[in-house]
Amino acid sequence: VQLQASGGGLVQPGGSLRLSCVVSGFTLDYYAIGWFRQAPGQEREGVSCFALSDESTYYADSVRGRFTISRDTAKNTVFLQMDNLQPEDTAVYYCAADSNESPTRICRTITEGGHYAMEHWAKGTLVTVSS
Repeated sequence: VQLQASGGGLVQPGGSLRLSCVVSGFTLDYYAIGWFRQAPGQEREGVSCFALSDESTYYADSVRGRFTISRDTAKNTVFLQMDNLQPEDTAVYYCAADSNESPTRICRTITEGGHYAMEHWAKGTLVTVSS
């Protein structure tokens, strides 16, 4: 099982980026795929999640209305479209996957400030929002 995250970069405030999380070694069925971020000196934060069991999506309050999570089944890829980026969105972004519990429960937990130990992680991709 492998996940690979990409798409980070430098963008000006108000700009957009799309992150990709390519998964291999398993099919996107009964999994929760989450996007997390960690800024220097801060705790890791769950920002969005896709519960593949019922196609439901979840967002942290800090990104709701600006970020959109989606998937391309044929490419085994989950995307995070990030619009209207702000300097406070600067962080290393990670995607992670888990199927050990209900995907919807996992997604609610990680986007509502709870802690859950996702099983599989990608290496991070850096997003810098600066003028």
